[in-house]
Amino acid sequence: MNRYNVTKLFQPETAEAVLHEVLVIVKLISANFNTDPVSDVFNAANRLYEGKYPGYRACNTDYHDFPHVSAVFLAMARMIHGAVLDNMTFTERQVVLGLAAAILHDAGYIQEESDRGGTGAKYTASHVQRSMDFVSRHGGQFGLSRRESATCRDIIICTDLAIDIKTISFPNPKIKLLGKMLGTADLLAQLADRLYLEKLLLLYHEYKEAGVGDYESELDVLKNAVEFYDYFEKRLKTTLDVTDRFMRSHFASRWNIQKNLYHEVITRQKNYLLKILKIPHSDPRDFLKRGGIVAHVRKKYRQKDSKFGGKSH
Repeated sequence: MNRYNVTKLFQPETAEAVLHEVLVIVKLISANFNTDPVSDVFNAANRLYEGKYPGYRACNTDYHDFPHVSAVFLAMARMIHGAVLDNMTFTERQVVLGLAAAILHDAGYIQEESDRGGTGAKYTASHVQRSMDFVSRHGGQFGLSRRESATCRDIIICTDLAIDIKTISFPNPKIKLLGKMLGTADLLAQLADRLYLEKLLLLYHEYKEAGVGDYESELDVLKNAVEFYDYFEKRLKTTLDVTDRFMRSHFASRWNIQKNLYHEVITRQKNYLLKILKIPHSDPRDFLKRGGIVAHVRKKYRQKDSKFGGKSH
């Protein structure tokens, strides 16, 4: 499989393409799997992000949008499939809950209809709790019972990097495993996004609106990303119990590729970031060409930043 096709594995062109692949994977988990609940929760979440859910506005964050949560949804499906191949067992409803948690884990960025100030990015620090609260209030509309909504909350909280998962009381070991898998899927999907480095510039402005961190410029976020790669590796090995190992089994079975492709892509991204940060007397953004994101950021924010050689954008 060439690099173009590998890219397609991580960046399906439409929401429909993401759902199609997830339904294929679910059927690989069990040929008799009833896929309707998976389709229903995905489509309901899509309506939420489009502003078609009663009482809520359309998603207006540049970074935490529906393509992002769709990528996490897909990564979660792949990991569950890999775990089953490695002799883990899940009930059909546990699989649905894991996927529901994946597609709703960032619902906290969505503003209510009456909330007209700023964007959903202002909830960066509280978005995990807000996502959990959303599931508590609206789980029934996503096909979840009250008890399942509570379980979904337990899975979602594992995406909070500030939470010590060891302190959480899970209803059973399988839900704990699904929580760790979602924490892993969230990180893998972000870092393996082919636009990840460009999107860091968007993330800076979300952090700025939320008052999170002490970043003074987009360059600070790019530099900090180098350390985050190391943090990511440590978190996978300790807190998340190397659940990314299940990806290798999935790719071997689904595509006959004997690799964890997420790590392959992430390593390439990291090496490129290190390369452009080392180029003297240059603006690293000039080497980030994908998706027209740099041009979008420059036009939207029109900033003058001395840390980039005093260029005016």
